[in-house]
Amino acid sequence: MNEKHRKYRALVSSDWNECLAPCGPFDFISFTYPFLDSELASTFKKYTGNEISLSEAIRKIAPILPGPFTEEQMDRYLDQRFETYRGVPELMEWCGKNDVLFMINTTGTQGYFQRIFRKGLLPYTPVISAHPMIKYGETGRSSSQWHDLFEVEDKPKNTQKVMNARAIPPGKTILIGDSGGDGPHFEWGAKAGALIVGSMTKWSLTRYCGKKEIEINLYLGPRYSQGEKRSRKLESKVDFRDLIPEIFRVSSVKIPRSLS
Repeated sequence: MNEKHRKYRALVSSDWNECLAPCGPFDFISFTYPFLDSELASTFKKYTGNEISLSEAIRKIAPILPGPFTEEQMDRYLDQRFETYRGVPELMEWCGKNDVLFMINTTGTQGYFQRIFRKGLLPYTPVISAHPMIKYGETGRSSSQWHDLFEVEDKPKNTQKVMNARAIPPGKTILIGDSGGDGPHFEWGAKAGALIVGSMTKWSLTRYCGKKEIEINLYLGPRYSQGEKRSRKLESKVDFRDLIPEIFRVSSVKIPRSLS
């Protein structure tokens, strides 16, 4: 069936960095230019903690780059450092086989995902919402649909666009996020009636949801308290395939015998 006319049962719209993968959105830059690491980490923490806007973060980062970030540089980073949390590719593949649209919705850059798909590191993903700060030519893109994301507030806007285009109701939509940068997405989803999933939940997201009276319906992985450092040991034990039964429930798909 042509992807444009494919009918999906449900939608998963998920953040990527420190949510589906243990990396940050600027790790490929600090990998190539280690002397920028502390400034990049500080900027990432500020916008995910809702201290500055994403556009302000980009204005801080763009001028300090020594030059355009090439496909070759991105590939070197991916060849040595690409990883996801356990079960993420399998979950994405399962969604594709079971008519659940999996959407990556992230403040990470489009060029990062362009090279991931070109290198075959992830299953086909129908929709990617990401920042165009680094973006390569059309020949480097996959056949996925791409949405520009300039502010964290664009996450719910882009999810809504996909829902409308695919006629997927909010009750069959699952949002996954980890930090305060996902707060506006969760706020919109809670009002719309989506299922809200906290993944490796940071204090910044707990604080945001507490202030806005947003209920997180399901948690996956550790829930960090204020000032608590991330535990890669705990995070490595999480298996994202554990979300499959919940997605079955939301999408009203019958559970096959092998999973029941």
